[in-house]
Amino acid sequence: MAATHPQTTYTIGDLAREFDLTTRAIRFYEDMGLLQPARSGPGGRNRVYSARDRTRLKLTLRAKRLGLSLTEARDIIDMYDSPRDTGPQLRKFLAILAQHRQQLEEQMAELQANLDEVRTHEREARALLARLEKDKVRA
Repeated sequence: MAATHPQTTYTIGDLAREFDLTTRAIRFYEDMGLLQPARSGPGGRNRVYSARDRTRLKLTLRAKRLGLSLTEARDIIDMYDSPRDTGPQLRKFLAILAQHRQQLEEQMAELQANLDEVRTHEREARALLARLEKDKVRA
């Protein structure tokens, strides 16, 4: 894993390999405002990512694993970039997490209801099949 010394820079390929992403995904995160690489080379065609960009990418991927949207991830990550009081930042983070947890709990309840319905249909189908086979044996 690469060191994160403030002077260290990374190419798009470096980050893609380290985080097992496509360069297209990294460019998408850039388009979403999550990463802001410097440009170098002819016409600024080469992206130069800083240690800050690497950390933001790591936080973005962590937020994605939590199921947050990229907009939510950007809002949270941007909060930590500012030198403001951390109290409001943490309150906003907790509010976003609470909302996300509620959505997950609702989805889980829906899935549980669906599973219960599938189990009911399975029991009914097995009972019907058993009756059909029993009737077939009698005949």
